[in-house]
Amino acid sequence: MEGVSPRPAAVGRGQKVRVAVHAATLAELVEKGYAALTVEGVAQRAGVHKTTVYRRWKDRESLVVDALSDRSATDVPIPDTGSVESDLRELARSLVRMMTGPTGRALLAAMFSGAADVPGVAEARRQIFDDRFGRAEPVVVRAVERGELPPRTDPSTLLKALAAPVYFRLLVTGEPVDEHTADHAAEIAMAAARAGVLGAP
Repeated sequence: MEGVSPRPAAVGRGQKVRVAVHAATLAELVEKGYAALTVEGVAQRAGVHKTTVYRRWKDRESLVVDALSDRSATDVPIPDTGSVESDLRELARSLVRMMTGPTGRALLAAMFSGAADVPGVAEARRQIFDDRFGRAEPVVVRAVERGELPPRTDPSTLLKALAAPVYFRLLVTGEPVDEHTADHAAEIAMAAARAGVLGAP
């Protein structure tokens, strides 16, 4: 019929639904923050029914964890340059790019902006960071195997040392976070690792 706008096409099943819901989740986090995010709001933004969301994610927490973990894996690829120094530098630079972009804003909105007392936030935060460190651990394992780092170097402890200067600026001092921040963080982590102080706590 003339003058009647066609109905928007429904989002397809499978991967298309997952991509659409993840994008909607990140957008809702940035705009509204974690405390105000609802599955209904995400579904509406994604163009799907809320029951479609609940079939894949049991609750808001699991949806946020999945969306952020998936995007973090895309935004912070795990380098394998053959040298731990350049691997850590690239890892830190990717982290800075992510945290100063849309995914980082979503992460901060979800985990650190007035949502600390919301049930499930602490567990969601732990899951996201566990996932991120777990993906990056091979960088340290390979370096130990090549003899670039002391045998007792703990991957998780080193990666936390690498990320700490970035998050300190983002969350505490509000200082600029840029490529120089990333390179300096990598230098600090390397110096500590080579000094043998980054064993398991």
